[in-house]
Amino acid sequence: MAGHDEHRIHDVETLRALVGELKPGTALKLLDALDEFACDFIARSPFLVLSTSNAEGRLDASPKGDQPGFALVEDPNTLVIPDRLGNRLVFGHLNILENPGVGILFLIPGTNETLRVNGRAELTKDPALLERLAARGRPAVLAIRVHVEEAFFHCGKAFLRSELWQPETWPEHHKVSFGKMFARKLAAKDELAEQIDAAIAENYRTEL
Repeated sequence: MAGHDEHRIHDVETLRALVGELKPGTALKLLDALDEFACDFIARSPFLVLSTSNAEGRLDASPKGDQPGFALVEDPNTLVIPDRLGNRLVFGHLNILENPGVGILFLIPGTNETLRVNGRAELTKDPALLERLAARGRPAVLAIRVHVEEAFFHCGKAFLRSELWQPETWPEHHKVSFGKMFARKLAAKDELAEQIDAAIAENYRTEL
């Protein structure tokens, strides 16, 4: 571990020596509210990642997705993210109750740039709002209202380097088997794994 520690970066000066100083004009892209470009991006986005932290700093990053525009812009300073049926671990929700600070990354398939939004969140069960956020005939379970403090577009280099949107570079489909994971923990037979995977597939089909 000592060898690792000698290479650890402890100060801003060392960090800037490696990554360079902020380029003139870069800070101009930082907004304190959602402008027309940010609103248009959110309206086109079917997927986001919501990052939260509890009072002790334990972090969580949760994917949220639905049809494009599923996140609602109420005004330039406020957006709302619907919450659907899920695994009920509610790590992110519990974090918001302790620490309202959140970070959000919006994506659009095929678009290399992303939109980052930071702010303070609260949970709401307002029936009218949940109905407004309904999908597939069901109102949202609850909603996460975010009071925007910062928004900016992130360049596309990560997506260009990873070739994420180029299907010809994609590996073979990788199936995650929750059944095998549970069966191993329970020291159960493959039959249980198959039953669990079948139940999850049915849940995906009927409980979106």
